[in-house]
Amino acid sequence: MLDTQVTKAPPSLLYMVKQVELVVRSHLDELVRPSGITALQYTALTVLERHDGLSAAQLARDSFVTAQSIADLVRSLETRGLVRRERNPKNRRELLILLTEEGRALLAQHEGPVRELEERMVRDLTAHQTEQFRQALTTAWHALS
Repeated sequence: MLDTQVTKAPPSLLYMVKQVELVVRSHLDELVRPSGITALQYTALTVLERHDGLSAAQLARDSFVTAQSIADLVRSLETRGLVRRERNPKNRRELLILLTEEGRALLAQHEGPVRELEERMVRDLTAHQTEQFRQALTTAWHALS
């Protein structure tokens, strides 16, 4: 008698990465909603915190949004006083997007809860496994960039 039990393949890595992204975004949206911003806006602010003074195209790339949607996102953040735009002294036609003190304060307000979310995500991993996970994600990102 043949064993007709079929072993199911595990889900693809792409599917699993998307699942993690969706659940992280959902939790992040919950964390920042009381401040009147979205997870995508929060992401853009954190990008500016690390690399202030980016063009819209650079900010879009680093924030994982399209060039079309970054315009609305930046306009909304600017209206809230979280970012400002200035002419690039090296290229007067280009506007640079900069984080304001209000934007920095909002990020500081969410620093603890966001860190707790990240810690919760990796709480069942050792410190070494967490670092390996970080390196693996970085390597995968570079391979596709």
